[in-house]
Amino acid sequence: MRKRNDDTHNRALLSKDSNQSRRERLTSAVMTTLASVTGTAALVAVHHHYRKRRQPDASLQDYVIGVRAQWQTWQLSSSSEPQPSGQPKWSKLARFCHACQQAAVTWQRAYRQPYPDNADNNTISDLAAVHTTTMMARPVCWVSGVASMPKNLTATDHSDGQSDNDFGVVGIDANRQIVWQATMPERVHDIVVQPSVDGVLDTDTQYDMQYNKNNHHAHRDVVVMGRRPSEKFWVLDTATGQVKTAIQAANHRHFYGHACYSLDAQRLYVTENDTVSLDGKIGVYDATDDYQKIAEFDAFGIGPHELVMHPDGDTLVIANGGIKTERASREELNLDSMRPSLVYLNRHTGALLEQVVPAHNQMSVRHLAMHNDGRVMIGIQFQGDKHINVPLVLTHQRGDADFEPLTMPNDEWQRFHQYIASVAVDSVHDLLCVTTPIGGCAAIYDLNTRQLIDDVSLPDCAGASVLADEKKAGFIVSDGQGRLTTLEVKTASTAASAANTSLDAAWQVKSDSKWHKMSFDNHLQAL
Repeated sequence: MRKRNDDTHNRALLSKDSNQSRRERLTSAVMTTLASVTGTAALVAVHHHYRKRRQPDASLQDYVIGVRAQWQTWQLSSSSEPQPSGQPKWSKLARFCHACQQAAVTWQRAYRQPYPDNADNNTISDLAAVHTTTMMARPVCWVSGVASMPKNLTATDHSDGQSDNDFGVVGIDANRQIVWQATMPERVHDIVVQPSVDGVLDTDTQYDMQYNKNNHHAHRDVVVMGRRPSEKFWVLDTATGQVKTAIQAANHRHFYGHACYSLDAQRLYVTENDTVSLDGKIGVYDATDDYQKIAEFDAFGIGPHELVMHPDGDTLVIANGGIKTERASREELNLDSMRPSLVYLNRHTGALLEQVVPAHNQMSVRHLAMHNDGRVMIGIQFQGDKHINVPLVLTHQRGDADFEPLTMPNDEWQRFHQYIASVAVDSVHDLLCVTTPIGGCAAIYDLNTRQLIDDVSLPDCAGASVLADEKKAGFIVSDGQGRLTTLEVKTASTAASAANTSLDAAWQVKSDSKWHKMSFDNHLQAL
């Protein structure tokens, strides 16, 4: 009996000790958790305090978004997928580092709410539902539309039943790596980058000049135009790719896929169509007031496509394609009677300043680039019979009665298969690049001699822009197969002195491609 009592007493002591040990462990865990939470809160508070000094619009919500982005990216990293040939295979550790880097940048930059206090909550929810952004911490040099992005990076779980798509926009760094990518609800066309200007955007408001100057340089807008005929365009943040707002076309209007800013960055001009009369219009939007439409001008033609701003700052240059299209199918309705033109318009009043018509009425004036000296570079898409040979790359200077074609060896313009997709000009080195996805090549011209330097075989190429380094002459070209190709042109004097040859034979074009698992769309724009 005594032994039983001793055993009972020992078990009671052990139970007491065990309960006390559990309480101690629980207390220790609670204290550790409280210390961690308190320490984290203190670090966030200190970090946020110093962020507010440099970024007055910073919000505590940024930290929540950052943690969410880190978790989503870590989930993506757990899925294994074979990499394209020549691409390094990321380890889980590398992907985790990428997630941490992405989260840190998102904390600092993401979700600067652009919406006014009276914004419709449904609109904000809709934007959040249809746009997903992934980003890394590097500065952006170019922006491009994407017709097909990797599903594992763009797929999101839409509880509202909305189907995923792989249309999007990407920011690209100087090394041709993707900095950020944002999904879009429909296929996009042109990408328009807000000019970087000194001083304030709105001279009538009394903001601190230095703050606005720094803020505007760091956070310029990117306007993404839907592929014609579209009734929307979107405004993104240049640095992060975050969608700030979406603009709906007015009644009886749709967009033609292109836009341009005024040189002071205050106005956005958009090519539009009157769906009743089929007349071309130019919509004017106030970039300082959430891109509200404030005016509309006549384009003095049918089917205005690309438009650019003249270096004088007061003149819009418009490519009127001259084609009436059926809205749903995009079928051309007036190929025999089309009347394309190049139009110069006063951007303040909409007054017609000058209008030039090409030699053949089926030479659709489609794409433009502006040289710093005021020369307009023109890409033609010919709508006539395939056996007809017409020049497809033209230039024009205000005051000239006619267009002036560039030179094609043996006048063999059929090399471009009657279709120019993009035009890019290097004003510093007087070079021009044109692309043709149907012809499968990018061609580079010397604007001083108006001669073709070289054409480089690049299947399905379309987007073209200048190189990020102004000291280097040349261009970057994107294509539908996922390549970003630099075409570096050695200047005549450099190449001649190096090779000891004549200037006429001295031009050299060096191409280098980097591959991405996505299909780049029609246009590529430099910041």
